[in-house]
Amino acid sequence: MADIKNYTLNFGPQHPAAHGVLRLVLELDGEVIQRADPHIGLLHRATEKLAESKTYIQALPYMDRLDYMSMMCNEQGYCLAIEKLLELEVPLRAQYIRVMFAEITRMLNHLLWVGAHAIDCGAMTVMLFAFREREDLLDIYEAVSGARLHAAYFRPGGVYRDLPDTMPRHESNKIRSAKSTEALNRARSGSLLDFIDDFTQRFPTYLAEYHTLLTDNRIWKQRTVGIGVVTPERALNLGFTGPMLRGSGIAWDLRKKQPYEVYDRLDFDIPVGKTGDTYDRYLVRMEEMKQSNHIIKQCVDWLRANPGPVITDNHKIAPPDRESMKSNMEQLIHHFKLFTEGFSVPEGEAYAAIEHPKGEFGIYLISDGANKPYRLKIRPPAFVHLAALDEMGKGHMIADAVAIIGTMDIVFGEVDR
Repeated sequence: MADIKNYTLNFGPQHPAAHGVLRLVLELDGEVIQRADPHIGLLHRATEKLAESKTYIQALPYMDRLDYMSMMCNEQGYCLAIEKLLELEVPLRAQYIRVMFAEITRMLNHLLWVGAHAIDCGAMTVMLFAFREREDLLDIYEAVSGARLHAAYFRPGGVYRDLPDTMPRHESNKIRSAKSTEALNRARSGSLLDFIDDFTQRFPTYLAEYHTLLTDNRIWKQRTVGIGVVTPERALNLGFTGPMLRGSGIAWDLRKKQPYEVYDRLDFDIPVGKTGDTYDRYLVRMEEMKQSNHIIKQCVDWLRANPGPVITDNHKIAPPDRESMKSNMEQLIHHFKLFTEGFSVPEGEAYAAIEHPKGEFGIYLISDGANKPYRLKIRPPAFVHLAALDEMGKGHMIADAVAIIGTMDIVFGEVDR
């Protein structure tokens, strides 16, 4: 009688549940995974190498394009590394704005994650709900930076500009009545901070809707409970960070353990899981959105009460305001030199890590004293998690591979770099 041999299946790269251009070669015994071999490199854009030929400011927008779900968090890690090398003091108001936008970005990331993860497992409605909230958050991005995705709002020494006093308003047209336009504009009559504050008050209701749709849904639990279990010891050994590590029960969060910006002034909790399965990691991210909402509220209250500068007054690093640039020769020279040559960074090396929505995002910079990085190395969280796909998938069905890829929250911009 002939031996029954395992067969090989290509999962992706043209696959709706591959979360990017992942080519996953699965070795199968029937429908059970024996081996999962991730093939990467199909989205490689040489970000680290490109940065070596750009000034420090010119390389900043590349950070947005790494993980294009967590744009401002990538910028934050990059700016912190430059500021460490420059020994630069960032104004307190700028730090609060950065933290507020980092948490808005965390919510943007987790909303897209829960929508995509649910749709991978067969639940359509969650995606539509999540994008409803993302619209408001992307409007906040647009109000402050002019862009809905690739913001380039954080700058070495602070942020590009202060928060606007008004929000763009919707206009009625052929397909939108005056009444529905008025409802859309209800929260837009005040400043950006008023709009953010209104969103934080509405968001717990939306979060409760996601819980109603998913948390006790028996199909969702069948697809996620006991799938991709990782013990705390293995999570540490595999280099997990972020929700992947916290889902296994280890309360490690850089915002608490190695505070940066103003996180040590804010009140929030670190959610952790118990069993380290896909369902626990889902609950951890859901609770993280609640905690982010709480942090944003605190930042809004502080920013309302404390006006001040939002970027360093060192004009060798940050441009002078346009008014003084047009009336003062020295400021004009600063402006011209900054946008043609950039600024030089003292010789040395620095590593800055942040608690990115997906885990530890680190930037390692080496400077030789020039106006461009001598070497830029990015430590992306999802790249490390992808390496565990074989271990997590072994013994599960093909359909479970979809749930495991979803629980990792992979974005290929940062995996391939």
